[in-house]
Amino acid sequence: MIVLGILPALALLGLAIAYGAYRYAYYSPNATQNDPYMDPNGQPYTPESGPMFGLIREMEELPFESVWIRSRDGLRLHGRYYHVRDGAPLQIQCHGYRGHPLRDFCGGNKLAREAGLNTLVIEERAHCESEGHTISFGINERWDCLAWAKYAAARWPGTPISLAGISMGAAIVLMASDLDLPEEVKGIIADCGYSSPRAIIKEVCWSLPRYFRVLYPFTSLSARLFGHFDPDSGSAVGAVSNTALPILLIHGEADSFVPCRMSREIQAACKGPVRLETFPGAAHGASYLSDPEHYRRIVLDFLREIGARG
Repeated sequence: MIVLGILPALALLGLAIAYGAYRYAYYSPNATQNDPYMDPNGQPYTPESGPMFGLIREMEELPFESVWIRSRDGLRLHGRYYHVRDGAPLQIQCHGYRGHPLRDFCGGNKLAREAGLNTLVIEERAHCESEGHTISFGINERWDCLAWAKYAAARWPGTPISLAGISMGAAIVLMASDLDLPEEVKGIIADCGYSSPRAIIKEVCWSLPRYFRVLYPFTSLSARLFGHFDPDSGSAVGAVSNTALPILLIHGEADSFVPCRMSREIQAACKGPVRLETFPGAAHGASYLSDPEHYRRIVLDFLREIGARG
């Protein structure tokens, strides 16, 4: 009888831990509260913070067109279209986990504009003005990326398109690479992307204090129960092994969040043309800031090679 009483209690405890894992890893409580002037650690950027503040402010002051699409599961997704000139190639830009497009792409968008590209900067599900509350580490977002690419190809037929992403956004564009992308998509730029949702979740959990590591075994269960997706149903490594699209991988060698080895794993799995550029001393997502001229050179060379430069 005691055993029979313990089993339901253990089941409830397991569900509670799984829900805690969901809230920690996947849940985004309020998509409208993202602030581009807050860094990933919750500290505000100020004019004294250096180049980040200036780049964000510069992008914030640019005129843009709000555009909207529907995801395949019915969410209303928002993007910002920045026009440089008629007939220019387009770059679709995907920000990182719990990020903001104005922060995560303040440097990359400036580079794209200076290269003569129009840009479509998307706000991923559960971020900013896009609907949703579950971040699925690329599992659902890859289909959103496909939807944005199809939207762009229908609106600007024949226009060369490049997909660019940073951190989770890099994983998203890589995971979308083996989907039915329109022929206008010519290549992918992935800055500090991870090899798979499972790999990065495990990496993050193992970097936490020991008592938080209990969450890891429950992350997959919590995704299925509360997020309604399977975190093992897609990966960047798997996708790039099924596409011939040219890919440029960029990674900071001092990245303590997404290890540089993950880009090497992705490189090794690529079926098509691939180039990996690493930046010594650069932290997560900071390769552009660490050496803007080198970053600019490799990106412009890649865009020229794939026929998607302005």
